[in-house]
Amino acid sequence: MRKRMSVRSLWILPLALGVPAAAATWCVNPAGTGGCMKTIGAAVTAAAAGDSVEVAAGTYNETVTIGKSLNLFGASPASTIIDATGLGNGINVDGLDNPNLSAVTISGFTVQNANFEGIVVTNASGVTIMGNTVTGNDKGLAVTAAATTCPNIAVWETSEGDDCGEGIHLSGVTNSTVLNNMVNANAGGILLSDDTGATTQNLVTNNVVTNNALDCGITLASHVPAASTGASSAFGVYGNAVTGNQSTQNGLLGEGAGVGVFASAPGTKAYANLVANNTITGNGIPGVSIHGHTPGQMLNGNIILSNTISGNGADVADSATPGTAGINIYSVSPVSGTIVAGNTISNETIAVAWNAPGEVRVQGNVLTSRIGVYNLGSGTVTADNDWWGCTVNPVAPISAIIGCATPIGAVTVNNWMTQPPASH
Repeated sequence: MRKRMSVRSLWILPLALGVPAAAATWCVNPAGTGGCMKTIGAAVTAAAAGDSVEVAAGTYNETVTIGKSLNLFGASPASTIIDATGLGNGINVDGLDNPNLSAVTISGFTVQNANFEGIVVTNASGVTIMGNTVTGNDKGLAVTAAATTCPNIAVWETSEGDDCGEGIHLSGVTNSTVLNNMVNANAGGILLSDDTGATTQNLVTNNVVTNNALDCGITLASHVPAASTGASSAFGVYGNAVTGNQSTQNGLLGEGAGVGVFASAPGTKAYANLVANNTITGNGIPGVSIHGHTPGQMLNGNIILSNTISGNGADVADSATPGTAGINIYSVSPVSGTIVAGNTISNETIAVAWNAPGEVRVQGNVLTSRIGVYNLGSGTVTADNDWWGCTVNPVAPISAIIGCATPIGAVTVNNWMTQPPASH
């Protein structure tokens, strides 16, 4: 172990005077030389709340469990590797067993080969996951001809579909940030869920999420609460922001959107989330997919704003779209307050598909797909001031002749752009 003894030895005087002690820095290297620890877990155990652990380049075959306020810094993702082969998780920020956990930072690692999540955070706040590579996790996923399951998963976690927790998983987490990470080649990318508590006011931004073959790039999913919580109704996934990410080539071997917002059972609720300024291309099902498959779910007030969406797949399940789609919103329960605004959607059969009771506003988008807006259900769809690829009213018969994108179904077009926005 190497810690900065000059700092630690000075703790005595501040404590005697009633002044908070200075935080210490602990070091780790694979050989345990120079006064450093040999494993990250040993340094984390020895550190006090508020300390930092600095990890030198090397490969560390361990699961790192954090249950206190702590800064965990690797030298760089290229050189500092947590390899969790045969283990449950790479890094576990455990607020379930450490109530009121907050102020944890994880940066500068590659986290790989865990049976379940690369990085999992439960019931914590003020967590920052920044500048990591999370790759090749969810090794415990069992894919058979009959089903896809997650054997031996932690009791609090879902085993829904292809989801063993994904590359990065936040559950019951608030006011936290997932920033500038590379998340690739896991079963799925980044998951925000409410298995153990409400997940709200989190920011997922500027991540590259790609080639997660079985599930979505970024998922906001409300689940039935874990039995261990004693809760009788879903906590909710709400008030989160997914901004500035690249989500590409996810779900190509399963059913994965670039960004998915899902309610999974009666009483679950994924609402008032923002999906903005992302680049979403080439995913297995529609680029942004919002699904609610049973009565009594709540998906109100989600906003899809200023994304670039292109070349995604069709929804082939019970929320099926008749062709590929940029945005697909499907719900059995009424949905209100949905806004689809300022997006650029191309290279899709349908730019925006709506199949739900309730209402949606489609405003100021660039809709250059063959079908600009398709109302497949009973709801109210209003499309205002969109660019449909031509200068005339997209509802007028002449529009089909001159190549406009067209609305299909009950879509009210009050006005439209007569030329594309300046950026186009």
